Amino acid sequence: MLLNVSNLNCMRADKLILSNVSLSVDNGDCLILRGPNGSGKTTLLRYLAGLSGGRYNNNIAFSGHLDGVKSTLTVRENLEFWAGIYGFDQVNNVMDQLLLTSLQDRAAGDMSAGQKRRLGLARMLLTGASVWLMDEPTVSLDTATSEVIAKAIKAHCENGGAAIISTHIDLDIPRARILTITDFTAKPTDHKNLFLEGVF
Repeated sequence: MLLNVSNLNCMRADKLILSNVSLSVDNGDCLILRGPNGSGKTTLLRYLAGLSGGRYNNNIAFSGHLDGVKSTLTVRENLEFWAGIYGFDQVNNVMDQLLLTSLQDRAAGDMSAGQKRRLGLARMLLTGASVWLMDEPTVSLDTATSEVIAKAIKAHCENGGAAIISTHIDLDIPRARILTITDFTAKPTDHKNLFLEGVF
């Protein structure tokens, strides 16, 4: 099992948002998080990534609403920087996969939103992480760019990786399962019980 979580409670500021979340992904799995805006999808992804709750797992890569690129560096310089951090020297292959080769000398700050999103995804490929956590990876993107990103996610899962994705569109990924986030919406009694247990 690449990632297995049981009875996870997720806070946003001082408020309990989700309670008793249980989920798991194994090689080849893709888990789609569904729920309305504000229901806790981003909060859950951040907890799983270790950005909240004090946990960290270097086999997990997280992609949020920000693309995580350095605007003054070129595409190649951005990717070489991350390849050096993670020790995964596949810059040329990753640029080919995400149609970035022709843009390799362009400053990231001069790229369109879709191009920046592809560059941000390229950074995830260079982590070598097995589990990808992705928060609305295709939001505000055109159809062609969305298809490139969906293809990269499918390839990652087909090669033995796994993905947990918050998205409202169908990415046509084999073995994809749906997790309805509102099934874990915290109730007032959940908050009270955690208080009595000394969590707060």
